[in-house]
Amino acid sequence: MCGSLSSRVRDCLARRKNSRTRLVSKEGRCNIEYGNIEYSKHYAFVADFWTTLVESQWRYAMLFFIGFFTLTWFLFALLWYWMALNNGDLYWQNPSSDHKPCIWGVWGLTTAFLYSLETQTTIGYGVRAVTPYCPGGVALVTIQAVFGAFFNCFMCGLVMSKITSPKKRGKTITFSEMAVISPKNGSLCLSIRVANLRKSLMIGSQIYGKLLRTKSTLDGETVIVDQVNIDFMVDAGKDSLFFVYPFTLHHIIDKNSPFFEMTADTLHKQEFELVVFLDGTAESTSSSHQVRTSFIPQEIMWGYDFLPIISKSRDDKYRVDFSNFSKVVPVTTAESAYCFYNISSHLPNPTGGYDNQGFEVIEIDPSHVTTM
Repeated sequence: MCGSLSSRVRDCLARRKNSRTRLVSKEGRCNIEYGNIEYSKHYAFVADFWTTLVESQWRYAMLFFIGFFTLTWFLFALLWYWMALNNGDLYWQNPSSDHKPCIWGVWGLTTAFLYSLETQTTIGYGVRAVTPYCPGGVALVTIQAVFGAFFNCFMCGLVMSKITSPKKRGKTITFSEMAVISPKNGSLCLSIRVANLRKSLMIGSQIYGKLLRTKSTLDGETVIVDQVNIDFMVDAGKDSLFFVYPFTLHHIIDKNSPFFEMTADTLHKQEFELVVFLDGTAESTSSSHQVRTSFIPQEIMWGYDFLPIISKSRDDKYRVDFSNFSKVVPVTTAESAYCFYNISSHLPNPTGGYDNQGFEVIEIDPSHVTTM
């Protein structure tokens, strides 16, 4: 009981440690913060206020939406109140019976606020209205109507930009939870599965990766985040992928690969992070976006392969079974890339064409052996 509890605590702490050391989370968020930025540099975010608002969280955008509308209504209400005050329209000024007001129905600050709201939102209940006896009121209602139309367009554009953000389309692109290392087409490959959950295509999709690790140079300098290019490909190539169904990405582990020196025993002891990127353009919205995920050594399984997920139904349609999307099965794999390329390639082949998949010791009939 105590041993089981302690092992769970260690596993939980290990998972928290791994999540803290990630530069990119599994969902694609970057784990980085900036410090000691000069105060004057913050004005750059104000100057580029549109990008700042679009990238802000929804709660801040809605706070800005409600606050700015309420503030503008109140500021224009003060102008209407000041205009009614100068014209003697307020109730405490005791206007005469034949007094010609500047705005009908405005006799205090509350009614001035209601008239400002009705003017800017074009509600027009019919109780309050500007009169032709006050040229300043006609000018002010024109200014507020133009300002209200402009600000409504601005806020509608902000909401639409946040709703149609390419990040939302990226939510329907998913990667497998684990990566696997197994033989593929005569090569030792690191494989990752990716799927498009929508039927709409991703145009011009490109896949590539970066291996992030700490490296010490010959000059004694320590590079905290050293980036190494990782090339991925599928059976159809690596450019302009036909991304209509889930496919598996393959990185060939050869002498030029940073995984070449790793083995099945030392892989999980390494300290690196494999970040995978997918760039593409959504067919329905023509918006370009990037989807990211990352894998740490504990999320790479040596000697495993993914289960097949594509089949053909009875009505001649292709069916994708996502229940097997991240499921793997063990396969026979060499313990290292060196063994795979140097030892397995020199294994004797049956000269008589016997299929010996079970690695069983069998007797070969000498009459079937071809004499050279």
